[in-house]
Amino acid sequence: MKWKADWGLRGRMFVTMFLLFALYIVFLGVLTAYFQSLFAVVAIMGLFMLGQFFFSDKLALYSMGAKTVSEEEYPELHAMVSRLSQQADLPKPKIAVADSQVPNAFATGRSQKNAAVAVTTGIMRTLNQEELEGVIAHELAHIKNRDVMVMTIASFLSTIAFLIVRWGWLFGGGRERGGNQAPVIVAILASLVVWIISFLLIRALSRYREFAADRGGAVITGKPSALASALLKISGRMEAVPKEDLREQAEMNAFFIIPIKSGVVGKLFSTHPDTEKRIEKLRELERELETA
Repeated sequence: MKWKADWGLRGRMFVTMFLLFALYIVFLGVLTAYFQSLFAVVAIMGLFMLGQFFFSDKLALYSMGAKTVSEEEYPELHAMVSRLSQQADLPKPKIAVADSQVPNAFATGRSQKNAAVAVTTGIMRTLNQEELEGVIAHELAHIKNRDVMVMTIASFLSTIAFLIVRWGWLFGGGRERGGNQAPVIVAILASLVVWIISFLLIRALSRYREFAADRGGAVITGKPSALASALLKISGRMEAVPKEDLREQAEMNAFFIIPIKSGVVGKLFSTHPDTEKRIEKLRELERELETA
């Protein structure tokens, strides 16, 4: 199997980014009318975007309690990541480990040269070597596809909209009591609409990128069945761990191997497709390899 352009992914990304762009133009117009200054809007959003773009990897690792580890501490893990990075034609990313019983892994970082792959101690205990290779290859595929950068940019204004909705009263805090609150209400309502639509669009894009990363990981290792087996093991363990563990950090700018949230609502708005569908596609890839 060769690494090839996923035109379905590119088409979905283009449509979603176009819709987000159109949505954000309207949002900027509303905020500009409220602040009475386009410069203020651009300055505020620019600061948020720079912070999110340049520090998202550090924030993600910190929030997960993941610490960068040396080759002396985890020689086998480093050797595995080095070998898979070479197969993926990528610079070796930073390697981090989170001391958690939740079996999970994630990739983060703004570019291929500034990326990190993190695994939990739980996933290293749960999976065998081939399965762990499949998981790490999946995360490297996210890095190769620049998924973290794309999703960080795509979610930027959605994050701003959410903050305005959540802390909207602060925008009107300086107004006199009993004064005209209409601009504040308009800004909050516009932000709410933008956040909801952005949320759904970004989730749809994220789910498709998971399928692409599954295929990319299978291309890197040449063993789709190993990742399928890993997904089965991880999904079976996720419900047996404390919900307050990694689940609170599900919204960080990172791509987890398996969704952290559960329940009906979690599935409806999940960033990941159903595990069953992912495994089915991996098995199709396995059959493709056998007949090649």
